[in-house]
Amino acid sequence: MKPTETPFLALDAPRVRGRGWSIFVDALTVPVRIGIHSYEHDGPQSIVIDARLGYRCEPSEAGEWIDYDGYCTRLAAFLASKPHTRLLETLVADIAVLSFREWPVLETLELAVHKPKIRPGTKRVGVALEWTREDYSRWSGTAGL
Repeated sequence: MKPTETPFLALDAPRVRGRGWSIFVDALTVPVRIGIHSYEHDGPQSIVIDARLGYRCEPSEAGEWIDYDGYCTRLAAFLASKPHTRLLETLVADIAVLSFREWPVLETLELAVHKPKIRPGTKRVGVALEWTREDYSRWSGTAGL
């Protein structure tokens, strides 16, 4: 080896960072008034929500953190009081807006929502949305503020 070669230089190079801490919610089932078809306007029907909430920072008891029970409770209350929504896509966007608005520590959000047993011959059919805080800012018109 030549004296000018440094075989372990790569070990000191900046490391690729992972996505960090997140909270996940699997299969939160809540009643909601949703659907385009007239029979769906008769009353609430169940939807199932899967969510992954990515932190902007390391969570800390003394600092910022996401209370996952509080998140589920707030989401269920929001959906219970929400008027009828025609599209599942609209409902998912509304959930995303609520999430970013009420949890400033939230940086990324992955949502998947489906109506159980909505289509024979399928396990699930639904809508998924992945947003960052920047996506939320653009959507809500607060980008650059």
